[in-house]
Amino acid sequence: MLKPVLQDKRNQRILADVVRAYIDTGEPVSSRVIARRLPEPLSPATVRNVMADLEEEGYLYQPHTSAGRVPTAAAYRFFAQQATSAAELDPEDQKWIRQELASARTPEEIMTRASHVLATLSRGLGIIISPPLGQVSLEFIRFLILPDNRLLVVLVSSGGRTRDKLLHLERAFSQAELDETAQYLNAEYHGWTLDAIRADLQASLARDRERCDSLRSDALLLCDPALLGSDEPARIYVEGAAQIATAAEFATEKELGELLGAIEERQQLVTLLTVCIESPEPVHVQIGVKEMGGAGEHLALISAPYVYDEHSQGSLGVLGPMRMQYERAITAVAYVAKLFGQTLSEK
Repeated sequence: MLKPVLQDKRNQRILADVVRAYIDTGEPVSSRVIARRLPEPLSPATVRNVMADLEEEGYLYQPHTSAGRVPTAAAYRFFAQQATSAAELDPEDQKWIRQELASARTPEEIMTRASHVLATLSRGLGIIISPPLGQVSLEFIRFLILPDNRLLVVLVSSGGRTRDKLLHLERAFSQAELDETAQYLNAEYHGWTLDAIRADLQASLARDRERCDSLRSDALLLCDPALLGSDEPARIYVEGAAQIATAAEFATEKELGELLGAIEERQQLVTLLTVCIESPEPVHVQIGVKEMGGAGEHLALISAPYVYDEHSQGSLGVLGPMRMQYERAITAVAYVAKLFGQTLSEK
């Protein structure tokens, strides 16, 4: 809900111009600068009064008495909301993104290229989170007996991602039993996720445990996420740490140390971006990332979910200084999220 001072369209325009000017220069913004940027003729005194009202409502602050104004987190939040609803990605950026993703030949290379694209366009950290293995649609499952009663499980996802898992089971299986179980899973559950396969097998056992054959029981055992590692954290692809570390907000050794430490917490990045999957907005913008400690108060996170093969869902985004080019970053995240899922499905 906008505060009363921002119910006026002119005041909204002035605040947006203050944010844009500060993003461009990194210097406190004067009323004279804003008066020159506005399409309608307003005196610096009138603009100064509006900026004073915006400061009183918490959208701007004055670092020194004689200085201009600087946006607060609330101002960036307002500006990002405006950008989300109105901005469009430059056609040249769209063309470059399509070329970069199209030139990738494997799912892993697509992930790497996409994180590079996001980092380049945002001047921040480009992050791609792959779906957890348990939530990826499977094309093929195979089980192979190895010496010492070990079992090799080969899982191939519809996106081409392959996972081999070596298991040590208490129960001994013959290769014939394993082949029969794999044939059953591939026939009955082609295109399903491991999570969905287990849920359906468990439901079958719950409905009629006495009549449920040993084949389904074996399949349920062999699809156990604790054995296969399908409940392990999703893979994360990150690029751009060097350029975000040069941002003015992290000029001191302490601030830089906090930032680099926060970036190293990869599982925390996974958790943060996963939130966007449940968010109702197509692009989720978080101004100030308190979950990342002291460095987080200077950061902004822009994220979006992506979907491929109709079942698998991951997330991607950019993490950058609060003083970032929001219009470009937000539209880039939205465009990459849309194109990314399509590219993965095609590859």
